[in-house]
Amino acid sequence: MATVELRFSALPEHVRTARLVAAAVARRAGVDEAVLDEVRLAVGEACTRAVGLHQSGGIAAPVQVTLIEEEKQFSIEVGDEAPGSVPGGASGVASDAEIEEDEMGLAVISGLVDDVEVIAGEHGGLIRMSWPTTPPAVALS
Repeated sequence: MATVELRFSALPEHVRTARLVAAAVARRAGVDEAVLDEVRLAVGEACTRAVGLHQSGGIAAPVQVTLIEEEKQFSIEVGDEAPGSVPGGASGVASDAEIEEDEMGLAVISGLVDDVEVIAGEHGGLIRMSWPTTPPAVALS
């Protein structure tokens, strides 16, 4: 099992880097080429959500992205440190627009990824997404 960990400051400009790294590692892991756009989009949504939660909650900790390459699947975990992982951070006070945007982002992720799990806890949240991989073709000589 190979793992790549990425941590970045909760700034929107770093989301693009996370998407590029995720797509590169997914390709290397054997995720079907036709699915790579979905991987990029899902990671972008999850990272954008984490950045928004950190910014609205005044959280200085970095957003964490873990890319896990296993024998038959590739998983990505995007973690935040927002208590309860709801818009508004620790105060839990969020505008209707923030809540709607958060729900829309989660709906987009669910539409892109068949195997997705969203976990919210008092110390932060985690979005875990998985895709099947195909082993590399063996060249016969």
